[in-house]
Amino acid sequence: MSALLFIEQLLNGLQFGVMLFLMSAGLTLIFGVMGLINLAHGSIYMIGAFAAAAVAGATGSFVLGLGAALAAAAAAGALVELTVIRRLYDRDHLDQVLATFALILIFSEGTRWLFGSFPLFLDVPDALRGPAELPFGIVYPRYRLAIILIGLVVAAGLFALIAKTRIGVRIRAGEADREMIGALGVDISKLYTLVFALGAALAGFAGAMVGAIQSVEVGMGEPVLILAFVVIVIGGIGSIRGAFVASILVGLTDTLGRFLLPILFGTFLDASGANIVGTALASMAIYILMAAVLIFRPTGLFGAAT
Repeated sequence: MSALLFIEQLLNGLQFGVMLFLMSAGLTLIFGVMGLINLAHGSIYMIGAFAAAAVAGATGSFVLGLGAALAAAAAAGALVELTVIRRLYDRDHLDQVLATFALILIFSEGTRWLFGSFPLFLDVPDALRGPAELPFGIVYPRYRLAIILIGLVVAAGLFALIAKTRIGVRIRAGEADREMIGALGVDISKLYTLVFALGAALAGFAGAMVGAIQSVEVGMGEPVLILAFVVIVIGGIGSIRGAFVASILVGLTDTLGRFLLPILFGTFLDASGANIVGTALASMAIYILMAAVLIFRPTGLFGAAT
């Protein structure tokens, strides 16, 4: 195993982690501020990817595709909050799970009706095609490097929004004591719609960015949603900082686990020559990480103690 190959896998893990943060940040905002379990968040991720692929394919502009993904995901999020989610805030978590699971089915069938059952493909923009030469002779795809940089910029902007703006103060206050800010004259309904639309826009943006390195298909959001829940548990419910740290940890653990564990356990082969131990441990690595964190920090890395 060469050092250059290991560094490339590190960058792959960082890229995966940054995209997970965009997905999990919206989810942790929604759960932290509203106390809502939203299983349909993965469907918003899918909507962003399909909107980007459709608009970029029709116009030839990747930038317009990204804009369409943000707009479509935010609009879908706001519409869902106004028509369905608003009726679930005072219901128990089982009702929320059942309702948002129903939304998954509606979005999946609706997307299949609009775009068909075959996957769409989103082309990487010409300026970001090919490899980029980094220091020490490292060669890495330009587009994946752009995902890392853009994701970090978006993350910094989200941190600034939450920490430095009036809207961010209201969001943090709503997370801490929603009844009190309502009594102070803040329109809770509008705040919830804004938070839900913001979380949806982040998920749609992540789906659009990832859509250029994998096929865009119905159901693509559910596996990412599972990882986003793992991120929230590890980072701590309601913590944006925890979501960022946990996303990077999960991205690196998953990528490096799939790369290193089959090498480390290369002598444990079954009759067909398959590396059963290394492959099994690689698929379980992020859940082992989650279990280890919860043993020592039951509320997550940055979760508030109860």
